[in-house]
Amino acid sequence: MLVLAVCAAYLIGSIPFALLLAKQWGGHDLHRIGSGNIGAANVLRASGVRAGVVVAILDIAKGSAGVLVAGRIAGADQVGALAGLAAVVGHIYPVWLKCRGGKGVATACGVFTVLAPLSLPLAMLAFFVATWATRYISVGSVMASLVLPPVAYVTGSTGAVVASACASATLIIFRHRSNLMRVRVGTERRVGARP
Repeated sequence: MLVLAVCAAYLIGSIPFALLLAKQWGGHDLHRIGSGNIGAANVLRASGVRAGVVVAILDIAKGSAGVLVAGRIAGADQVGALAGLAAVVGHIYPVWLKCRGGKGVATACGVFTVLAPLSLPLAMLAFFVATWATRYISVGSVMASLVLPPVAYVTGSTGAVVASACASATLIIFRHRSNLMRVRVGTERRVGARP
């Protein structure tokens, strides 16, 4: 049951909403736009605010759905934590797109809305403050990822959930390494900048 639950969460997480909606709202190939990633931030650049917001909501929903479906299949707390990580991995490394997915931020938000709801407000606050201060979505994403695990621990999440938050944060920060390099040299696109 554990394997089935984790595989189900991975497959739900790997649904490429960004790719599907970007094509519907403008026909752009996301792999050739902006960061080249299949995620809400790149859809925002390619197809506009409306499409970006819709993709973000869908990516959050699939993160939550991955955890909830896994809970229905197996039920244990550890299973939910593993399934949440699997949903994030599915978004970042979707098997149907040769493992070329997004960066996992919105999907992780959905995962930890279910697994660690008390930690989300502070992580989201870190995202919005860092993004507002720097005008870099990537910086906000990294800050939220750094804040999530310790806040999950302090707010009483189980060890399995904290470990899942640490693993998810590590993956998300790893996927943002090129963004951080561009921030460092001043070539990262700021919020509101034209492509």
